[in-house]
Amino acid sequence: MPFYPPSWVPKLPFDPPDSIPICDFMLEETWGRHPLGYSRPPFTCGLSGKAYSSLEVRERVDYLARALSKELGWSPNSGSEWDKVIGVFSVNTLDTLPLAWATHRLGGIQSPANAAYSAAELEYQLKNSGATVLFTCVPLLSIAKEAAKKAGIPDNRIYILDLPKEFTGGKTAPNGMKTVDNLISEGEKLPRLEPLAWKSGDGARKTAFLCYSSGTSGLPKGVMISHRNVIANTLQIAAYEKKFRDAKIGVGNQSDYIENALGLLPMSHIYGLVVICHASVYRGDGVVVLPKFEFATTLQAIESYKINSLYLVPPIIILMTKNKDTLAKYDLSSVWSIFTGAAPLGQETAEDLQNIFPSWKIRQGYGLTETSTVVCSSSPDDIWFGSSGSLLPGIECKIVTPEGKEVTGYDEPGELLVKSPSVVLGYLNNDKANKETFQDGYMLTGDEAVIRKAPSGYEHVFIVDRIKELIKVKGHQVAPAELEAHLLTHPAVNDCAVIQVPDDAAGEVPKAFVVKSPAVGLEENDRVLARNIQKHVEEHKARYKWIVGGIEFIDAIPKSPSGKILRRYLRDKEKEARRAKGAKL
Repeated sequence: MPFYPPSWVPKLPFDPPDSIPICDFMLEETWGRHPLGYSRPPFTCGLSGKAYSSLEVRERVDYLARALSKELGWSPNSGSEWDKVIGVFSVNTLDTLPLAWATHRLGGIQSPANAAYSAAELEYQLKNSGATVLFTCVPLLSIAKEAAKKAGIPDNRIYILDLPKEFTGGKTAPNGMKTVDNLISEGEKLPRLEPLAWKSGDGARKTAFLCYSSGTSGLPKGVMISHRNVIANTLQIAAYEKKFRDAKIGVGNQSDYIENALGLLPMSHIYGLVVICHASVYRGDGVVVLPKFEFATTLQAIESYKINSLYLVPPIIILMTKNKDTLAKYDLSSVWSIFTGAAPLGQETAEDLQNIFPSWKIRQGYGLTETSTVVCSSSPDDIWFGSSGSLLPGIECKIVTPEGKEVTGYDEPGELLVKSPSVVLGYLNNDKANKETFQDGYMLTGDEAVIRKAPSGYEHVFIVDRIKELIKVKGHQVAPAELEAHLLTHPAVNDCAVIQVPDDAAGEVPKAFVVKSPAVGLEENDRVLARNIQKHVEEHKARYKWIVGGIEFIDAIPKSPSGKILRRYLRDKEKEARRAKGAKL
């Protein structure tokens, strides 16, 4: 049977419009956006303090669209969106989203790339997306140029997103290269563009963002995210959170409460792109933009800009719980809410953070690029550590066992299937992946989940782990995320990851890769320390969950920029080591 949002979750205020571009939805007040003149500056640089008001951002988007139209020969109503693909390879900047909205104003597509990419990885995305233009930033310019050249993008179609000198070390765009500010100055002198002549359904059919995801398996695939997908999830988040935002001021008008949000996570990732940069701005909040994560810089920005909501990923939360003395040096009293996603946050880690900050609401959400983005989220009034909260309005889901049986009750695991107006159009030029992932109106997530009833009486979604990463010990399923969360409670463990290794008797057993805490002395014996960590698990977990495959100490756990543990790298490392020893693979 399908599962639906709890009774307390309101319905959407109106159906997500399907005939407008994202830029109109975000920069006009027609569709419920917080009044522009009474919003906080949408984006403020957390290093320099530079900011533009909502009205100024709307003006900058207009001027930038005019300049791009002349520069590139693109007009709003000519050609397909696939003729107007702009690649973006940059750290976070004040103009990353205004550039996207200017692209949408021309009926084009923005394809954001991970700022940690190598030239070869960026080249793949540029070629696969069909991008003919690339925006980058000064620190990444050499990689961008190398990739662009191999992808057939000439130097005169590479442009620079401006960054504060505090970040670039005083370096500016090379002579002859145009920046976003240059383009906006040119656009101010150009005539207005013709309006987009969209008919009903165009917003649901046309791609706005082409983000790249591995999906449930394989190489990164271009995920076609429509205008309506982003609009729908923005409305879903706003409607879901209206009740407790209203409660902060004791009235029934959401538009009266606005706050500052942390804009640290990559704007190239769906979490940063939709949850932070669209939902926050739509509600009138300000996003304090940081180009990269540095612990002290982030804490200082929270103090200086009195940030209220922190959008984080588990590795940063783990770092916070391991560095209480550093936290104590900063005034974090403005914070009331933590929201985490992109990877599971273990119950133990959440409890550790709550002990440090008892008043903080520690919330978790779940979503994917393919659901653009949030599927479920914790309400501040109904937090259950380990849970990813309840379904957002307009979403339904199913749990299906490996045998194809549809789960009808609680506490029975299976693959999570999601139906929502935010579920994307599909993967670009990949019929095989589309058939595997999108079936009968549902998106097959590849994640194992279980529905449980919270003490409050409401249904919560628990994400157990990626189905392909679950460890099968004598028929029992062991979730790496559960063991990782428990290992992190050991004082000698600074970070960790768990994978499966072959075992003659059990089929598979867990093995842990551990980064030692700085508190561990050099004189401590690794063998003794490893056994001590294993005992920590044995004292608290069922026998089949014990770390029988051993403990291996490493310098760092491989992770994506969004905080996901890249276990496949560790599995490959383990296979190579076992092959070298002639062991069974």
